[in-house]
Amino acid sequence: MRNILALLLMFSATLLNALGPDEIIRRLEENQIHETAYSEGRMITTDKYGSITRTFRSWARGEEDALIEFTSRGEEGQKILRTEDEIYLYFPDAEDVLRIQGSAMRDSVMDSDFSYEDMTGGKSLLDDYSAGMEGTETIDGNECYKIRLTAKRRSVPYHSQLLWIDSSRFTWLKGHKFSRSGSLLKEMKADEIKEIQGKFIPTRIRMEDKMKKDSSTELILDTLKLGISIDPGTFSLEELTW
Repeated sequence: MRNILALLLMFSATLLNALGPDEIIRRLEENQIHETAYSEGRMITTDKYGSITRTFRSWARGEEDALIEFTSRGEEGQKILRTEDEIYLYFPDAEDVLRIQGSAMRDSVMDSDFSYEDMTGGKSLLDDYSAGMEGTETIDGNECYKIRLTAKRRSVPYHSQLLWIDSSRFTWLKGHKFSRSGSLLKEMKADEIKEIQGKFIPTRIRMEDKMKKDSSTELILDTLKLGISIDPGTFSLEELTW
């Protein structure tokens, strides 16, 4: 019996090591990048002063286009538009559009622990990072690949990242984001995974900005629809100010 268990463990380990890091990232992105998607959700930021809940709805197309519109009373009508490598912010009170790029993409969204880069995504990870395998670990009972991503260019918002990717569902369960000096900047954890139309998607994410004291933000997707029809003009500057 011991020999059989040993063989099963060896077979399992062989399967885990059969995939290279690039292929693991591609399978992860098959779950994360959608032809089109629409969501409604909440962003709950907690710090030493208490908690603030902001609500939003968002539209996404592929890996580069995203529009987020805040719907909570204090922020109603504020929008974030991402197209390719550029992000635009719209503030309805001022009727003003602000363009941000480069390191500003790491700035906080409304004093939360999420940055504009975190909220809107962007290119495929393999366009911006080189991937390397750092073994396997178990997270909450799930066997995970531990993948290190190292930025290919200085303009990439995070110098490196560590991702723990579920080896059976190919969705991330935990992530660390690092500065060039190796300091831990952000820690994220998927507290809830839902299967939607055959894809495994984190729908409750907790982010901690390690540069802030006693701060965390939960991003909760209450509604998520994939493969919906979206007006092509949704991701335009004209729509942003409409």
